[in-house]
Amino acid sequence: MPVRAGWNSVPHLKISLYINDIFSHRLLVWDIYRKGISDFYPLPGLCLKSDGQRGGCRQIRDEGGIMTILNAALLRMAGVCLAAVAVSTAQADVSELPADIRDELYNPEMMDPMQPLGDSAYRDWVAPKPPPWKIGFASSYAGNTWRAGVMDRLQSEIIPKWKELGLIEEVIITQSNLNDATQIQQIRQLVDQGVDAIIVCCSNPTALNASVEYAYQHDVPVFSGIGYLTSPYAVNSSANFVVGGNMMGEWMANEIGGKGNILVVEGIPGASASDSQNVGIEKALTAFPDVKVAGEVTGMWTDQVAQAEIQRWLATNPGELNGIIIQSASELGALRALQQSGRDMIPFTLGSEMGPLCFWRNNPDFVSAAIHAWPPGDDFEMIWNIMMRTLQGQGPKIQSILTKPVVMTKEDMLAQIPADCSEQSDGWYHPGIEAWAGKAYLDNFFLRPADPEAYDAASHPVKQ
Repeated sequence: MPVRAGWNSVPHLKISLYINDIFSHRLLVWDIYRKGISDFYPLPGLCLKSDGQRGGCRQIRDEGGIMTILNAALLRMAGVCLAAVAVSTAQADVSELPADIRDELYNPEMMDPMQPLGDSAYRDWVAPKPPPWKIGFASSYAGNTWRAGVMDRLQSEIIPKWKELGLIEEVIITQSNLNDATQIQQIRQLVDQGVDAIIVCCSNPTALNASVEYAYQHDVPVFSGIGYLTSPYAVNSSANFVVGGNMMGEWMANEIGGKGNILVVEGIPGASASDSQNVGIEKALTAFPDVKVAGEVTGMWTDQVAQAEIQRWLATNPGELNGIIIQSASELGALRALQQSGRDMIPFTLGSEMGPLCFWRNNPDFVSAAIHAWPPGDDFEMIWNIMMRTLQGQGPKIQSILTKPVVMTKEDMLAQIPADCSEQSDGWYHPGIEAWAGKAYLDNFFLRPADPEAYDAASHPVKQ
């Protein structure tokens, strides 16, 4: 199981999850005990509690179909509480990984408690058919610049390259607009259409599990890029977003001198990548008691949504604000909101969006660094390369292959962001796949590593 601290290890654990029922406008609570769920009654507040200790409170809006992710959010919040009160006594065996990677990216103290870390179901698997392969991409959303960056890399670089290598036939793309039921149906349809593998992106970590198992039963592996699925039949890849969130929180606290008020802008609630970054941010801020979270809003990883939410918050909270921690794919919205607010510019976390990086280029003393947590093209190419290796029979060792966010210093920025850039650009900067998760790095995660681009299709074993 992905959550290693079991109920039996904390027999008196009581977790209270206060959830805003947006349809009845009641506030409800689930008291989760060791033996199950008991009591269901109204109570004010939207908070996380463990043994009476107050956790982070946040607003939930009905944006992007929030009720479709509510069940997953409940499970994830319970996992976070478990991690807060008990250190896992049974960590998944990641001993096959190099010590430096284990220590930096698989440290239990800096791991999302629901991140699957068991042995991969595909350690001894090889695609039943030889290449060229048909690939399905079941995307969950297409409404932001990050997804546009993924599609640009996929269609302009990845597909032409791997077709020329003779290793893929076609890529079938679907899009579910954050509707889990639609994505589940699309995954099953892709399997029925005869694809050899499926990539999903940034999806609900639990809702797709039955369809992933359906694919597995038909010899079709599912690869979850930029966030994880909890199914034992999925292969996951991303940065360690708890580490990334921790880097963002620590950087912001230091950037404002260790004290002040900050606004936290999360991504899509219930998506593992968003929630994991929040876990890391909260971990970092515990070391800075004089840094206060003045508010939390949801940016939906979309600049327009983030801009509107930040503007609304600024308009109703006229007090001092010293910084904004915002997940990337939204920082252009933060820049525009601050520019239009009439307030002085304050530090906010920079990711890979070109507009804010260009603002930094034009104002070199604005901040000290950017943190590239998920450059879209590089991130997608990472899961693609993992998929190709798996189809070839290289055997992924574990369920989740993680990398580390890349820090950009002021010197890096001046060298890499052109002087003629545009502050209004919604494009993306990429460190490059070799800097993000290159061939030598991915070799560490496979039992029989080899250059996937050099694969001889004629040597592929044929399933009898």
